[in-house]
Amino acid sequence: METPTPSGPSGGPLAGLLVADFSRVLAGPYATMLLADLGAEVIKVEAPAGDETRSWMPPTRGETSTYYLGINRGKRSLALDLRTAEDAGAARELARRADVVIENFKPGTLAKYGLDFAAVSAANPGVVYASITGFGPGAGAHVPGYDLMVQAISGLMSLTGDPEGEPFRAGISVFDVMAGNHAAIGILAALRHRDATGTGQHVEVNLLSSALSGLVNHSSAYVAGGTVPYRMGNAHPSVFPYEPFPTADRDLIVAAANDGQFRRLCDVLGIPETADDPRFAHNKDRTARREELRPLLVERLATRGATDWFEALVAAGVPAAPINTIDGGFAMAERFGLDPIVEVGEGERAVPMARHPITFSTTPARYELPPPELDEHGPELRKWLTGAEGESRD
Repeated sequence: METPTPSGPSGGPLAGLLVADFSRVLAGPYATMLLADLGAEVIKVEAPAGDETRSWMPPTRGETSTYYLGINRGKRSLALDLRTAEDAGAARELARRADVVIENFKPGTLAKYGLDFAAVSAANPGVVYASITGFGPGAGAHVPGYDLMVQAISGLMSLTGDPEGEPFRAGISVFDVMAGNHAAIGILAALRHRDATGTGQHVEVNLLSSALSGLVNHSSAYVAGGTVPYRMGNAHPSVFPYEPFPTADRDLIVAAANDGQFRRLCDVLGIPETADDPRFAHNKDRTARREELRPLLVERLATRGATDWFEALVAAGVPAAPINTIDGGFAMAERFGLDPIVEVGEGERAVPMARHPITFSTTPARYELPPPELDEHGPELRKWLTGAEGESRD
């Protein structure tokens, strides 16, 4: 597109890209934060009351929700009341200038403001317009799109929890995050097409489709094999050993997923003869006879603590892991040299956040703007939107 973008953070593989972010809560804001990390200029359009996650607390950092902080760095906030002609006009102008528009309103809602794909693309033919819904724009358009609902409807909860207990949700909004990643992938693919042809397009992502794709082997078990998977707690339906085991002090994940790993596991545990037992020769045998094999492993693992076993098993090339709390996860990342925490912003506005997950050898992620206050950049953005298109925002 020839539409110039406002000045903003420089560098990054997406430098010069203008993203008009009309999304809120998690999936959309997560996607646009990833784009902002990579250099895109993201303008977060909020209702006058602000993104709902601003009020999702505790926990907080100062007076601000850490939920909101965790998915909104690198953006500029512009509060607009689309019910007013002036603000709706500003929103349309922003969409006209943008390379990317992303929204997660109920299907059809934005049409009355002239902000649907048909209206935006008519004024901006090169725009990549991404919509995130819960259940698509068709027969499921009226169903609210909350991650917990999708975990239930997709079948994930039927797979999560104790086999004899009730279904459980995953500990995070896993399908919101997955849909956010899918939205980012779709946007980048559409931009590649736009750069080659000059033509934008409508990218649509829905949480249920992301869920069914993300259930991977369980989806395939049903679709290709006609098998409905069932809840197995921490066990794996197709691999053993691949679950937590008790040690002398706490549980340890052991994931010996092939014959070589199993033999090394038995060597470290001091039971090499078990790897030669024809009952356990191959994964299909071990999986079928897991109840015979498990006590042999448990007996040996009970002789040492989880940390000792972790060190010994990993040194031998056997996948194993202690079950940490979140602080332990960050500590392990530090130990592995992943530098998992970055400071975003400066001075009193600096916020420690989880690092962008992708490393680039030439165009690293950027962390220049802390999560914005509501309408923090409103005055300068309104001035820019009402001025000449090429006028600098600063």
